[in-house]
Amino acid sequence: MSKAETAKAEDSLTDYPLEPFFNDSHDLFCIAGFDGFFRKVNPAVSRVLGFSEEELYSRSIKSFIHPLDQEHTWKYRKRLISGLGFKKYENRYLTKSGETVWLSWTSIPVDQYGVVYAVAKDITQAKQREEERNELITNLTQINKELKNITYTTSHDLRTPVSNLMSVFSLLDLSKIQDEETLEFINILKSATDQLRNTLNDYVDILNKKNSVYSEISINSLSETVEEVINSVNALIKETNTVIKTDISTDISIPFNRGNLKSVILNLLTNSIKYAHPERNAVITIKAVEESNKVTLTFSDNGIGFDSEANADRIFELNQKFHDHEDSKGVGLYLVHNHVTNMGGKISVNSTINKGTTFTITFKK
Repeated sequence: MSKAETAKAEDSLTDYPLEPFFNDSHDLFCIAGFDGFFRKVNPAVSRVLGFSEEELYSRSIKSFIHPLDQEHTWKYRKRLISGLGFKKYENRYLTKSGETVWLSWTSIPVDQYGVVYAVAKDITQAKQREEERNELITNLTQINKELKNITYTTSHDLRTPVSNLMSVFSLLDLSKIQDEETLEFINILKSATDQLRNTLNDYVDILNKKNSVYSEISINSLSETVEEVINSVNALIKETNTVIKTDISTDISIPFNRGNLKSVILNLLTNSIKYAHPERNAVITIKAVEESNKVTLTFSDNGIGFDSEANADRIFELNQKFHDHEDSKGVGLYLVHNHVTNMGGKISVNSTINKGTTFTITFKK
């Protein structure tokens, strides 16, 4: 652009009144002197802070600033007056009614006139949301810490009685037991106890590691893992006359923390058994379908079910229970959801009262 064109463009600006831009803006516009007093403010300043223009002009700007931010803001002003412009400087002001307002400033000093031109946005709501989010993160961190401590304590303390039980099995002289049904029962109990011991040892090992358990990833055969979990609760399955149908190709494998994968399957499996319909035997169908970049695992049962639509917002939250079963603690589905989502997967549920429940889990490959 030539000098003539530039001059013409600058002259054309005078054809447009700037007062509406200054007065009607929702942002706070102000001109402040190097002496620390307002020279000019737009109506938004009075609206946000609650002071009249006369009150704003009669007092030092410092008197409107939150006491905890006064010292820091005045150091910022000294740097600003020395010729440094600032963007997104945040501080708190007190309104006339005593409420705290957060403002984000962009300021430019003009040494020629001894003033600072400044524009501020009211970010109070954003700060409140940030505070609520931080409080939520703190609470979740504390909950996770407590759950870890509970898991560690439970896993550690249970190992001693389980080891004692295994010692009892080793002392048994099975040759003196002639009844085949009793022998079968002892073998089932021994196998279940051995599985429990291995599971407890795995949990303690995981919790003792400093690194996140989610970094301990291995490639797991889905059919083998499901079969292993089923075998670990075989006694419960027989006792309850539960029928389990599986449709999982032996070729399907997923990257996952092995202990957490077994925890997911175990919780869903035992939930289906626990909440079986009293008028029919439980039938649980476990099916997996592999696609190019994901594996979809479904758990379906014909149990008592619940209203999944009415409870959609709290199904996977901690301490949420949908039945009055004596063993219901409201922890299992919370853990399942955490295990799945922390690995980038997804889980959903569709359940109808007296018809049954289907959980659908999508694993990334």
